[in-house]
Amino acid sequence: MLDLRADAGPRVAFYDHSPEEESFLDAALSGLSQPQKAIPCRFLYDARGSALFDAICDLPEYYPTRTETAILTERATEIARLAGPGAQLIELGSGSSVKVRILLDAMTEPSAYVAVDISREHLRRAAEALAAEAPQVQVAAICADYSAPFPLPDMPTAGRRVAFFPGSTIGNLEPEEALTFLRAWARRLGPDAAMLVGVDLRKDPEVLHAAYDDAQGVTASFTLNVLARANAELGADFDVRRFAHDAHYNVEAGRIEIHLASLARQEVWIGGHRFAFDAGERIHMEHSYKYTVGGFQDLARRAGFEPAAVWTDPAGLFSVHYLTTPA
Repeated sequence: MLDLRADAGPRVAFYDHSPEEESFLDAALSGLSQPQKAIPCRFLYDARGSALFDAICDLPEYYPTRTETAILTERATEIARLAGPGAQLIELGSGSSVKVRILLDAMTEPSAYVAVDISREHLRRAAEALAAEAPQVQVAAICADYSAPFPLPDMPTAGRRVAFFPGSTIGNLEPEEALTFLRAWARRLGPDAAMLVGVDLRKDPEVLHAAYDDAQGVTASFTLNVLARANAELGADFDVRRFAHDAHYNVEAGRIEIHLASLARQEVWIGGHRFAFDAGERIHMEHSYKYTVGGFQDLARRAGFEPAAVWTDPAGLFSVHYLTTPA
C-alpha cells in the first residue's frame, strides 16, 4: 500500500493490483488473425480517444450519460436511504467521479469511498480530488481490473458496502460474462451489501442508431482513431480514409454491434505481418447490450442479488438498479 499524499491534508490509500496487460501490438496481431477480425475496445482510449469519448457524452444524440445523471440526481435521496448511514461506496471504473459525488453528497455520513480503475494516473487524480473535497470520508484507490479477482481493503465502516457501476458498462459484457461479473461481486461484497448498476434499455432502433452514429461524426472519429493509434504507436500503415465506422442495432440479440468496415479490397502491414481485407470486411470493436428492466433483474437474481429498487427516466431510455445481497 502506498500513500499518495505527502501533505497534512486528506490522504488516499493506494493499492496496486494492476494485471500484466497485453500489449497493443500483441492484441492487434492476435485479433486481426482471427476469422472475424477484431481489436479489443480498450485500445480505443488513448489520449485522443478519451477526449473524443468525452465529446460523445455531450452530443445531443447520446442520451446515456445525461439521462443516468438525471436519474441519480432525482433519486439520490432514495438511494441514500436504502444505503443507510455510514455506507462504504465502491465505484467500479472511477471515471471523473462526477456521478459518485451526487451519491456521496446525499448519503448520511458515508464512511469510505473506494475507487477502482485500471488507469493508474487517472485513478490517482480522481481519488485525490475527491479526498480534498470530502475530507471527512476515508478514500482508497485500487488500481485493478474490476472484473478480475482482487481483495477489497479493510476500511473502517459503520454501514453496508455499496458498489456503484454506472454508465451501462455492464452492457459491454456478453450476457454470460455479465452473469459471471455480477456473481463475483455479490460474493466479494458479502452479506447485507448492495450494488447500484446503470443499465441501458431496449428502445426504438432509430434512437440507438443516432446515439452510436451521430450526425457530426464524432463517434466515427472515436472508433477510427484506433487505426490512427496503430499507425502512430505500432508502425502500421492503415489508410484510415479507406475504413468506415459501422454501428448497427441487432434487434434479435438486443445489442449495438460496432465495427470498422473496409471500403475496398486492401492490405495492411502491422508488426511485420500482412493482413488482407476484402471490400466490406469488418473489424469487430465492441458490443453494447440493451436490456429490459425485467431481463436485467432476472440476470441479477441468477447472480445472487435481489432487485430492491429500479428507477427510469420518463421516456424509458435508461434504468438504475439497486440490488442487494442476503443479510
